[in-house]
Amino acid sequence: MKILSPAKINLFLQVTGKRSDGYHELFSLMCCISLYDTISLQFDTDEIKIESLHPDMPLDAGNLVYQAADLFFQTLKIKAGVRIGIDKQIPIAAGLGGGSSNAASVLRGLNHHYGYPLSQDRIMTLGLKLGADVPFLLYQKPALASGIGEILKAYTAWLPDTVVIVYPGFSVSTAAVFQNLNLRLTKCKKVITKPTLKKSGYQIPLHLCNDLEAVTESQYPEIKSVKEQLILLGALGSLMSGSGPTVFGLFSDQKSAGNAVRAIEAHPRWTAFGAEIIRESPSL
Repeated sequence: MKILSPAKINLFLQVTGKRSDGYHELFSLMCCISLYDTISLQFDTDEIKIESLHPDMPLDAGNLVYQAADLFFQTLKIKAGVRIGIDKQIPIAAGLGGGSSNAASVLRGLNHHYGYPLSQDRIMTLGLKLGADVPFLLYQKPALASGIGEILKAYTAWLPDTVVIVYPGFSVSTAAVFQNLNLRLTKCKKVITKPTLKKSGYQIPLHLCNDLEAVTESQYPEIKSVKEQLILLGALGSLMSGSGPTVFGLFSDQKSAGNAVRAIEAHPRWTAFGAEIIRESPSL
């Protein structure tokens, strides 16, 4: 079985508070994009095994896909195995949710293979045990996310289609970004509210806001350079995704996006991808 495992971006990300368990409360518009890892599942083993050619990919229980498979088997109370292959295209620790997406794909694939023993609600609950982004990456349709990211409401109004993703060539720690966040300095709540979204829909100049961007940018000023370059190349707006460091630009058409990708690829460290926003969750 082969499963396409998409990256995600946050078209805005507002941090609304911090909970007693250490997690932060969020309000975000999340979308999957057509930049994929490929997950393959083979059922010719009685153990959980991970295979990948990526040099930075852990192949043991430290990998979220291992934990996803283990959690699935424990929930069904069965002793079983699976060989999980990961063809990695999404940059690691880049704010694109690649690891969470891989875990979600394993849960979806195993549930399909075993005849859907777990309901959608049950598998979303399992996903949350693995990480705050996993429920959305099981859902895979544009959604307003709240709570720690697990409360999802479908977003069906207008959204841009064409995206250019720029990975600047280094990784950041999500935990460290949140630790350095000063809630008194967050700004997105001033421009992003549920009533304004409902009334006027998503507006690029108004809603492109990420409360984590200033934190990550203070440590990695190159993020600002990537955003400026995307605007110079014709993006309608640009923003860091998640905790970074990946930056995306929203474009009006595929031709201008393709020109931007080619221009950015000339940079010695930056990697660019052209992508589209995914509107519907694919079936297995």
